[in-house]
Amino acid sequence: MAEIVLALATSHTPQLSIADWRLLQVKDETDPRLDYPGLVAAARADIGRETTAERFRERYEACQSALRVLGKKLSEAQPEVVVTLGDDQHEQFLDDNMPTFAVYHGAELPVPPRTGAMPEWKKAEQRGWAETAPAYANHTELAEHLIAWLSDHEFDIARTNRLREGIGHAFSFLYRRLLPGGRLPMVPVMVNTYYPPNQPTPGRCYALGQCIREAIESWDSDARVAVMASGGLSHFVVDEDIDRTTLKALAEKDADGLRSLPREKLRSGTSEILNWVALGGAAESMEMTLVDYVPGYRSPAGTGCGMGFAYWT
Repeated sequence: MAEIVLALATSHTPQLSIADWRLLQVKDETDPRLDYPGLVAAARADIGRETTAERFRERYEACQSALRVLGKKLSEAQPEVVVTLGDDQHEQFLDDNMPTFAVYHGAELPVPPRTGAMPEWKKAEQRGWAETAPAYANHTELAEHLIAWLSDHEFDIARTNRLREGIGHAFSFLYRRLLPGGRLPMVPVMVNTYYPPNQPTPGRCYALGQCIREAIESWDSDARVAVMASGGLSHFVVDEDIDRTTLKALAEKDADGLRSLPREKLRSGTSEILNWVALGGAAESMEMTLVDYVPGYRSPAGTGCGMGFAYWT
């Protein structure tokens, strides 16, 4: 039977690929999704200590170091495929058809380049990416096994063998930042963390991870498999409390704590914590190592991303 040889989780925010976080502060000041003046008024009293140029550099370098650790662990584990839990942000699915959970089982994983006019922060992010191939291999056999197993175990799983615009950023992050130059095949599992009203509960995400583990272990193959969560932690406003609560529950294998994470906090970008919750179910028998947690404040409004990096063996 197949074996899970490594589980890992990483943030995938643009902040990881942009050395000058001031570019993102400029974006946040005019982002229509944010009440920037209101956030400035409500920000913690010592926010100025978090947003100095020195602090930005220190935290950016800490993130780069953590990414290198995860990439090294992934390479050393020598998996033949990685099952990636990530959220789709209208890259594949739109509101006319938005499944709660979906597995891609086509043959190829196209990674299209960005084209056209871009703001400065997006240009900077793209400069931080490794050069990628036009497409990578999807592991169709494992994908179809997952679809069948999940369906047989009471998950109404959606499937797709076509990608509207190539794989989304939650999945391309593997090739752009975690394994530069790597060709590791993947199976994308798309979780609708972002868009109400059919977002899964934390409990359902944990059960999904458990069922994915059972599916991999039942697969009639001697393949070495990695499972990865992509996204999170809190953003677009840093919330250290929910980040640390999640990381503590994962480290302590506190399934009830993960299942009971407050749904009202799992909104917008912070909803990507659900991918970590699902990984917690998949890796519940493994031991977690927290490589780093970086509360990435990037503006006087407390905007930014709580960035986490962890692996399980």
